[in-house]
Amino acid sequence: MNANVNLLSDRVLLNNYLSGDRSAISELIERHSQRVRSYIAMMVKDDDIADDIFQETFIKAVKVIDEGRYTDSGKFLSWVLRIAHNRVLDHFRREKNSHTINEKEAGYDMFSTIKLAEGSVEDNMVHSEMQATIRSLVAALPAEQREVVEMRYYAKLSFQEIADETGVSINTALGRMRYALINLRKMIAEKKIVLS
Repeated sequence: MNANVNLLSDRVLLNNYLSGDRSAISELIERHSQRVRSYIAMMVKDDDIADDIFQETFIKAVKVIDEGRYTDSGKFLSWVLRIAHNRVLDHFRREKNSHTINEKEAGYDMFSTIKLAEGSVEDNMVHSEMQATIRSLVAALPAEQREVVEMRYYAKLSFQEIADETGVSINTALGRMRYALINLRKMIAEKKIVLS
């Protein structure tokens, strides 16, 4: 019931915005900003980049709404998360095509590590390497499995939300997750990766 109230509120805010209430879009963005920002930050692991992608995401969303291209299906948050996801993918494509990387992207930042104790520097590097390994394994999954894993673990969507968003039954969404986990375990075993 609570979800329906939120969906209705999103729809009402969108209608108010389209009817000329400019503050309605700010309220709508504010309502979903934490979830969208958390998803982006989880994917890119860099606050400055996450802030940029967060802004790009909502600029794109408002532009699509202003142009009358948004079809309200009662899934505003899922739609915005999909825009965010595409922006994150664009970021990684650009990064892959770039031949230079900065220290932060390499997994460590000289200036911030100087302030840390020796043990925690090592812990942070191991953690960063492990996150990068996991991201590369997830990226190697078939598209449908990768989508479910990203929506579940990075966007924190429920299986019902994933099913609704991808247009499949909840059993299909669960099945894709099961196969994704099987494939991840296989890749970990084949590559002899140790996740500590």
